[in-house]
Amino acid sequence: MKLFEMIKTFKVDEDGAVTVDWVVLTAAIVGLGIAVLTSVSGGTTSLADKISSELNAMSVMSH
Repeated sequence: MKLFEMIKTFKVDEDGAVTVDWVVLTAAIVGLGIAVLTSVSGGTTSLADKISSELNAMSVMSH
């Protein structure tokens, strides 16, 4: 009879469900972060190149 009690306890135990929820939520946040980084990286690289070329074209006055 103890085996059946253990099976019933295992069936109603929800401790692992919270962990699974957090893992799924964390994976979704990481996935969204990666998606944002890949979509923004092209524009930021282009802007950085423009800024770099403008700064290289400037002359510095020395006294």
